[in-house]
Formats: sequence, C-alpha cells, structure tokens
Amino acid sequence: MKALAVLGTSSNAGKSWLVTALGAWLRRQGIRVAPFKAQNMSNNSYVTLEGGEIGRAQAVQAAACGVRPIVQHNPVLLKPSGNGTSQLVLLGEPQQHIKAGDYYRHIEQIWPVVAQTLDDWRDRCDVLLMEGAGSPVELNLMHRDIVNLRPVDYLQGRWLLVGDIERGGIFAQIIGTHTLIPDPVKPLGLGFIVNKFRGDLRLFATAGQHFAQHLPDFPYLGTLPYAPTLQPESEDSLCQVAEETGRGAKFAWIRFPHLSNSQDSQPWQLDSGIRTCWVTTADALVDARAIILPGSKNTLADLQWLRQTGLAEAIQRAAQRGVPIVGICGGYQMLGQRLSDPEGHAGLAGDLPGLGLLPITTQFVPGKEVRQVTAMAGGETWQAYEIHMGQTHRLTPEPSPTPPPGGSAPLKPLVEVDSHGQRRPEGLQSSSPQGAVWGTYLHGLFEATALRQNLARLAQVPDYQPGTTPWPVHQSQLYDQMAIMLEQYCDLTPIRAWLGLG
Repeated sequence: MKALAVLGTSSNAGKSWLVTALGAWLRRQGIRVAPFKAQNMSNNSYVTLEGGEIGRAQAVQAAACGVRPIVQHNPVLLKPSGNGTSQLVLLGEPQQHIKAGDYYRHIEQIWPVVAQTLDDWRDRCDVLLMEGAGSPVELNLMHRDIVNLRPVDYLQGRWLLVGDIERGGIFAQIIGTHTLIPDPVKPLGLGFIVNKFRGDLRLFATAGQHFAQHLPDFPYLGTLPYAPTLQPESEDSLCQVAEETGRGAKFAWIRFPHLSNSQDSQPWQLDSGIRTCWVTTADALVDARAIILPGSKNTLADLQWLRQTGLAEAIQRAAQRGVPIVGICGGYQMLGQRLSDPEGHAGLAGDLPGLGLLPITTQFVPGKEVRQVTAMAGGETWQAYEIHMGQTHRLTPEPSPTPPPGGSAPLKPLVEVDSHGQRRPEGLQSSSPQGAVWGTYLHGLFEATALRQNLARLAQVPDYQPGTTPWPVHQSQLYDQMAIMLEQYCDLTPIRAWLGLG
C-alpha cells in the first residue's frame, strides 16, 4: 500500500474535494483506493452498514473510490455541541462529551487507535488517500496534530498541498506553508494545486514562474477553476456560507447554531422550480412555501434560539397559514409538545415546550440511536440512516366530548423502514386542508423523488419538475466529472510516477 495525503493551507481550501476527485480518478485507473481521515470535526455525519458513525466527507469519498463506507475511514470524529464541547466518536462508537482542552490531554492515548487503523489498511488497498485538517503548520498545534503530517511520517507516504485562491494571498499561502513544513517531511511532497479560481485562467498564466522562483523543488501541478455544479457537499454544517441553490419557490431551511447533517437539503438540486435557502431570521420565512427544520447537535439550545430569534412563532404562524413544515431528527423533536433532558445528555440540560405541531414528546437518555435502514415510501426504496439521541413517543389523544370544528388532522407514519429484516413505521405526517406537518428521524429522506414531489405538491409549487436521475446515480456521475476536471486542469505526472502508473 502507498499513502498519499492531501494537506491544505487552511480550512476549506478544498482538501475534501481533492480527495474525492483523486479517489474517483484512481478508481478509473483500476487502482484499489480508499479514503482516510484520522480525525474529523464535523456535525455532518454518516452511519455505516454496521452502525458506526463517521464524517460525511469520508462516506462521500468512499463512494467516489467505489468502496463501502466503514469506520476505519475516519477513526476519530468530533461533533461540536457548543461551549467548546464536542462529542468524541471513536471507531464509530460515541463516547463522552469532552472539552477542547481536555481532549488534547488525551491525544497520546488516541494516537494508537489511529496508528492501528493505519496498520490495518496496509493490506486492504493499493493507495490510501489521507485527508488533512486545517493547516499542517499551525506552530502551536503541531506537537499534538494527529491528522496532518504524523500519518504521512508514520506510513512514509507522500503529500500534496492545496491552497484557496479565493481567500487571496495564494503565493503567501503556498510558499509560507511549504517553508514551515519540517525538513524531514519536505522531500515527501509531490507538488501543490491552486483551487477555486474564478474568472479567466489566462490572467494566472505566469503563476508557475513566480512559484518556481521560491519553490524550485516543489512542483506546481495546476489551478482548478471553481465549478459550482461539481461540489458534492459541504463537509462542515457550521460553515457560515449559506448554500443556496436553484430558482423558484422558496424552501426555507433553518440554519441552527448547532446545525447537523445539512446535506439533507442536497437532493433538491436535482429538481427545478425550487430554491433552497438557509435562513436565520423570522422575516426570511414570510415568503417561504415550505419550511424545513434539519438536525441539531444541541436540540434544546437550538430550540431556545428559535424562540429568542422569533423563528419559533414565525414557524407556528406559517403552519397556521398552511405552509408545509418538515422536521428532521432534532427538528422533528422540536415539532413536538415537550423535550426533556434534565441531565444534559444531548447538550443543554433542561425541560422545554416544543413548537406543538406534532403530538409527540422526547426524553433524552444516555444512549444514542445509530442505524442504517432501508426506507420505503411512494413506491420507492432507498438507503437512509438514523443518528440521534432521545426517545420520542407519540401522545395518545384524550377523548373529547365535543369534536373540534372540521375534525383533527389525521396522523399516519411518514415512511416505512426495514432494519435487519424488521419492518416498522417511521416518522409522522399530519395533514389537513390547511397544511401538513412531517417529522422523521431519517437522514436522506429527500433522496426519494416521490417525497420531494409530494412536498412540492403540498407547497403548491406550480412549475415544479422533479429530476429524472436517481440521487445515487447523480452522485456517481458527479464523482466521474470531478475526476475528469482534475485530469484536465492538473499535471498528475508526479502522482502517476510515484504510483508506477506510467
């Protein structure tokens, strides 16, 4: 096995994108390739078939490499829950919530887990693509950094550097980072790539000459233009950039302070007539045709935030107007009558009333539900997963001697799921002539075309057209297009030579 790391001059430089594209490119060359990230910090997570939890980016990269995601792709996952605290997930298993300062005291106990995982990969693939995190030369962190140079040194692999020209100062980024790389590791560098160029590439034609003056032994491999249609998904759901896509009727997604699994919005990219918009203010819901409350890593804290910002009342008013409301995972819990977490198992401790849009209550307990399922609805079958804390129970309505005018909204399961051969109903949908409220624990809900169509119908979107390509097929095509673009704009000769590809 040979190991190749993708390091960045900063966060969001494009490491995840480049690993995904390289994985697809190597797979197309007939190479057995697998992704790896020693330590990831993200609330965008994925559940493996075995029920382990890893970063979404590594699951995407595994798909691009043509392999099934497993926990060994991301042995350490940190899920921020606020106030400098994160939940530690080790080899797919959730551990305790831990403060940043305390975490670094455990680094030397965590590194052996990473090292053993690296050893396990030696006979399982031809190339291990390792993704770094942030910058590899943060001088105050390098002595405890287990995700950038340490895995490269451990496997005596090679590394690439990617810089983000969109931030400005690209020459300082690349040259400065390379200068600070420790001398023993510098010779292992195969070259660097400039990423996210917007505009006319001819204006950057002399860049290679300037780089060569300062980096004569570190090859400039090329510049990648920013391609908005070739972005698999954002790794970090806490990113402040609102991912707004499409044109047409506004579907408002609530950007919680502790937002998780923001990629649930992505399948709407396949359709026309819908504009996906991330919102943080009540005013932004006035013209929304549908409102979606996604997942949260600190449900009670984000529910408090909804009330403090006026969003809670705005969502309730929208429901009364007949605007469809959808809650996913933590958002589902918020739609209920009450949420109770007196011990703070899922973040903020407390007992709060929900938005009152579904007859459910949620009690948070120490355990965490993590499972992959086969979902079924509207004649479609697809893979989805659950990953949440809290047990949700449906309330039994008390008999009323006087039925409410028009009757109560009928309730039924939203979908059906199969987990290890056991079928069961999942989620709730409440519908009435005035509108609809959906709640579910399923991540990947909108990968089903039928459910997107149904929600667009309830939202009364006149010019909605569903995409004709299934989401997994679309993703596979996307990875291939990324690989083609990488080969088109970058000189991959040093990588080919090192791998013996000719």
